Amino acid sequence: MPEKKLETLISKEQLQKRIQELGELITQDYRGKDLTLLIILKGGFLFGADLCRAINLPAYIEFLGVSSYEDEEESTGVVQITQDLKYSIEGRDVLIVEDIVDTGRTMAYLLANLKTRKPRSIHACSLLNKESKRCVDGLELAYTGFEIDDHFVIGYGLDDKGLDRNLPYIGYYPS
Repeated sequence: MPEKKLETLISKEQLQKRIQELGELITQDYRGKDLTLLIILKGGFLFGADLCRAINLPAYIEFLGVSSYEDEEESTGVVQITQDLKYSIEGRDVLIVEDIVDTGRTMAYLLANLKTRKPRSIHACSLLNKESKRCVDGLELAYTGFEIDDHFVIGYGLDDKGLDRNLPYIGYYPS
C-alpha cells in the first residue's frame, strides 16, 4: 500500500504573514494593559513563540499544559491540566494562545478554570479554528489565524502521535 502524501494546507509564508497581522492587532488592543500571554502546551509553543515576537509590547509569558487527546486524532472530551501555571494571573489581562480550537471543549474548560483565578480580563487567540466541529455554544475567540475545514492537521506545533510538530507549515493527508 503506498504511503499517503502530506498536502500543504497553510504555507510557512502564510503563517508568518498572518501571525504578524495578529501581533499588530494584539499590540493595538492591549496597549496600556498588563498583558499575560498564556501559551497552551504542547501544540501552541511554536505559534506562541512567533506571536509573542510579533507583539510590540511588554508581556508576561506563561505556559499551561493541557491534554484532551491521549495520542488520538479525536479529542476524548476529557480535559486535563498536565502542567499548571507557575505564577498568579490575578489582576492581569490574559490572552490564551492556542494552536487549534475544534469542538471548543478545551477552550471552554480553560476559560472557566482561569476565570476562577481572577484575571482582570481573559480572551482567546487560536491559530486555527474548526467552526464546523464546534459543540460548545457561545464560545468566542478574540483572534483567529485561519478558519479551516475538518481535516486532521499536523505541523507547526500540531503533532501526529508525537511526530511532525517541527514542520514549518501546516499540512494534512487528503482522503
